[in-house]
Amino acid sequence: MIQIIPAIDIIEGKCVRLSQGDYAQKKVYNEQPLEVAKQFEDHGITRLHLVDLDGAKSNRIINYKVLETIARNTNLVIDFGGGLKSNEDLRIAFNSGAAMITGGSIAVKNPELFTQWISTYGAEKIILGADVQNNMIAISGWQESTQLPLFDFLQSYREKGVLQTICTDISKDGMLQGPATELYKRIKAQFSDLYVVASGGVAHMSDIEELNAEGIDAVITGKAIYEGTISLKQIAQLIEN
Repeated sequence: MIQIIPAIDIIEGKCVRLSQGDYAQKKVYNEQPLEVAKQFEDHGITRLHLVDLDGAKSNRIINYKVLETIARNTNLVIDFGGGLKSNEDLRIAFNSGAAMITGGSIAVKNPELFTQWISTYGAEKIILGADVQNNMIAISGWQESTQLPLFDFLQSYREKGVLQTICTDISKDGMLQGPATELYKRIKAQFSDLYVVASGGVAHMSDIEELNAEGIDAVITGKAIYEGTISLKQIAQLIEN
């Protein structure tokens, strides 16, 4: 069964969502992220994707206190990302309660350091963030495009030991128009032993069921929960089944 991973994106300590990574299209959903995390846990969810959007913009960890608060007051397995660029950032993230971290821009801009993190912390704790636009990797909170093809990027890090990737199709993110299922199918077909987390575009339970039917390992959903097109009750029923 596909693992459902809700997302909490943080700006100034508040739970927000952006559309297509645009900070100008920000919507605040809850000023208390811990409340949101506890609701998730109460509905059988075990993992949380926590993104420090201030950190992504600042290139250093900012909202680690939110991470600390959620980690201390829930049993959620938290994967944390957004602006992690240094050994000190990682130390703070893990000390604040992250079970895993996600690195995207750093894996492009400083592959030596990202590879070092894999060997230092173990591949089970370091997730490769692969944000993609027109089959090319995008970085720096999607503010910057590259000429790096997605599949080459995945291949190079699979060879370096990466076990898990969160792949976000930027064109779908926050749009509630369905995920890039065909893209995830292609990734899974080429990298069968990679734990593939689909992200972006999930709008309804049928989207999650479709990804599940295609053998995708996990899916991140954020806006659909906050906008009410997917209910936590529906997620709980799927988890129970």
